[in-house]
Amino acid sequence: MLGVEKNASQDEIKKGFRKLARKFHPDVTDSFNQKASDAKFKEANEAYEVLGDPQKRKHYDTLGANWQQAGARPAGPGFGGQGRRSGSPTSDGVEFNFRGTGFSDFFERYFAGGEGARYDDFTNQGRSARDFSRRGNDVEAEISVSFEEVMQGANRDISLLKTNSASAEKTTHRYQVKIPKGIKEGQRIRLAGQGEAGAGAGSAGDLFLRVRYFRHPFLRNENEKLYYDLELAPWEAVLGTAIDIQVLDAKVRVSIPPSSQNRQQLRLRGLGLPDRLGKRGDLYVNLSIEVPKSADADERQHWEALSKSSTFNPRRD
Repeated sequence: MLGVEKNASQDEIKKGFRKLARKFHPDVTDSFNQKASDAKFKEANEAYEVLGDPQKRKHYDTLGANWQQAGARPAGPGFGGQGRRSGSPTSDGVEFNFRGTGFSDFFERYFAGGEGARYDDFTNQGRSARDFSRRGNDVEAEISVSFEEVMQGANRDISLLKTNSASAEKTTHRYQVKIPKGIKEGQRIRLAGQGEAGAGAGSAGDLFLRVRYFRHPFLRNENEKLYYDLELAPWEAVLGTAIDIQVLDAKVRVSIPPSSQNRQQLRLRGLGLPDRLGKRGDLYVNLSIEVPKSADADERQHWEALSKSSTFNPRRD
């Protein structure tokens, strides 16, 4: 999907994602092709989520070309443990399958959070098996949220298909989930009483949707800070320049000072993600100096002339 070889490095995978994301990101596609572009952008995000994570990439390699026909649940670290995956029955024989969370069926089943939907038993710890009334277990799944939705808030239509494995009865439940402005990655949205049914007079458990940010072609979030990776040509770093970049809701001009260094960081105040009160954080621009992979004869001549005339030597300075 990312247009890279099977043995591609993490850097090649990242560049492949950014190339596709630039092409299909909502900011750069026209409305006529928006639906198809949204689907391609989601596919690119999912591919990067898998291939950009060594553990998930290893698991994907085990599925091979026939992943669509793979019926077995994934095994190994990060794909099992405490809880059940979406599509496997709960203690009362009901399967939960989500739609509208921003992930495809394949990603939901094998990779979303490493576990998919989870059914937690902590609500019933200490309860005797003889108790007639038992509260239903909570259910947890992931919901993918874009930076644009974090900026503005949004309403998302979610559907939940419940299948009784004993009777094969299927019921579809639809919800409109409010995504609050400024919601943080890892926060959970609670839908009270929409989890596993209780036993006897026990109440139903809750449904929790854990927020996960969509990958963005230029921006990334780390520890609630927003970063923009800006690639520079060597002469731009040496001479300085001004570059227009598209941030969350605006295009801004970034001044690159002369003699900028690789991995140098510039701070743009008030251009990051908002908190729940609407106060914007800062955006950090990381500079990355890129060297041409090859040079023609004319370019090589200029580089050679520069090497002879320049007094700079990184091994001595």
